[in-house]
Amino acid sequence: MAGYKGGMGGNMQNLMKQAQKMQEQLQETEKLLDEWEIVGTSGGEAVVVYMNAKKKIDGIELDPKVVDPEDVEMLEDLIMAAINDGYKKADEVYQAKMAPFGGMGGMGGLL
Repeated sequence: MAGYKGGMGGNMQNLMKQAQKMQEQLQETEKLLDEWEIVGTSGGEAVVVYMNAKKKIDGIELDPKVVDPEDVEMLEDLIMAAINDGYKKADEVYQAKMAPFGGMGGMGGLL
C-alpha cells in the first residue's frame, strides 16, 4: 500500500465538523421554536391563546361575551379547547422543524 495516507484522522475530523454543524443548527432551531408564535382559538375566536412552538403560553384573550358568571364551565371548556388547538399547532411546527434532527431537542421526546 505504497502512498496510502489514510487513517481515521481525516474521517474523524470531518465527522466532528459535521456534528458541530448539526449542533449549531439544532440550537438555531430551538431558538426559532422559542420565538415562533402559535395562536390557538375556540368559540369562533371568542377565546384566543398565544404560545410558542414549545407550548409555553404567553397570553390569553377572552371576548367579554363569553364571560358569563352563571356558566363558568362553558368558559373553562372554551379555554381548554383553545389551549388544545394551540398545542396541536405547536406539535405540527415542532415536528416539522425538528425532523431533520431525528427528534432530538429540548422537549425530551415528549411530543
